[in-house]
Amino acid sequence: MLNLHLYMAQRLTALIMAPLVIGHLAVMIYAVQGGLSVAEILARTQGSLAWFLFYGSFVLAVSIHAAIGMRVIMFEWLGIKGTLLSLISWGVCLLLLMLGGRAVWAVTFAGAGA
Repeated sequence: MLNLHLYMAQRLTALIMAPLVIGHLAVMIYAVQGGLSVAEILARTQGSLAWFLFYGSFVLAVSIHAAIGMRVIMFEWLGIKGTLLSLISWGVCLLLLMLGGRAVWAVTFAGAGA
């Protein structure tokens, strides 16, 4: 049953990520074609709850999706099983959440109002 839940969780996170990837690419293209500098981009994202929620959702979905994918790779290619596999998978998920969360915080709220 665990494998079915993980399979469904990975598919659900893929469904969540698809529009977020498209939105992210659209924003990047807009910024590049508009000739925006890093300072101008940060000025638009600082203090924005909307950007925090957008990229925070992205980080959450990617962290779960990638951890499940890495779990499958570690099981199939490296033969890691059981508790060790679970611990490494959770570690990957938490690491990605921390790194991504820190980046989202830096782009949206760190230094806001400064």
